[in-house]
Amino acid sequence: MQTRRLGPFTVSAIGLGAMPFSLGKDPQPSEEQAIATVHAALDAGVTYVDTADIYAPSWDQMGHNERVVAKALQGYGDTSHVVVGTKGGITRAEGEHWGRDGSPAYLRGAVEASLRALEVETIDLYQWHRPDRWRVYGEVIQTFKELQDEGKIRAVGISNADVEEIEVALEVLGEGGLASVQNEFSPRFRSSRDELEMCGEHGIAFLPWSPLGGTGSASDVGVTYPAFHEIGTERGVSPQQVVLAWELSLGGHVIPIPGASRPESITDSVRAADLRLTGDELDRIEGQFR
Repeated sequence: MQTRRLGPFTVSAIGLGAMPFSLGKDPQPSEEQAIATVHAALDAGVTYVDTADIYAPSWDQMGHNERVVAKALQGYGDTSHVVVGTKGGITRAEGEHWGRDGSPAYLRGAVEASLRALEVETIDLYQWHRPDRWRVYGEVIQTFKELQDEGKIRAVGISNADVEEIEVALEVLGEGGLASVQNEFSPRFRSSRDELEMCGEHGIAFLPWSPLGGTGSASDVGVTYPAFHEIGTERGVSPQQVVLAWELSLGGHVIPIPGASRPESITDSVRAADLRLTGDELDRIEGQFR
């Protein structure tokens, strides 16, 4: 397995997005299947698992995904080398009312709740899930810096951020202080390319979420974008592996985190780390977007 830098950590070039264990899948996988998926990922060399407090079947089960991830890691053996990233800042209330809260009080409470759900003393990577537009961006980042200084979190990341917000985070945290940016990026959603490239310039890990196009699109990516299917057929691999290999080729700081709810899915995705695309193949991929 290739490795890449994520702030103070060295992690696998492909991570595991745990969201499908708790949100967006119908039917939702059983806990046993979710745990088997985490274990399959670890067996395949994955050392980064991404979760969030908001990933839950319902508003009153916040932290569900974090608890499943914690249980899976506890049942595996030595996982001291595994990095877990979680996220906070999105709210859910009765009646499934979703919102955002970047206040210091809310974020401190969210961090404490994630510490309990993950059953750890320090969170490896804590990411601001989505901006709270009622708050000054830099002031919210300052809250994360304080939590880091207090030892609650080891590394700070941001998610769903634009170039200006990355610049603000760098100003508050200092060069080298921002570990990661997690934005949507896939063949279907390429508008975060500027953020991806900016992260490369500053040594920030870029974590594409829904790197295969998201629930309902991942299985069709080779149909919608034929070059992935054609190259996969020529190479004897799945179109999904070609997609992830293309994303890895965009920079040594890119760490895709495909979501999976079955061991077979993550096992296939991980093989992309060993797939080296040629210049001609990359040109064919890029050409289909024009």
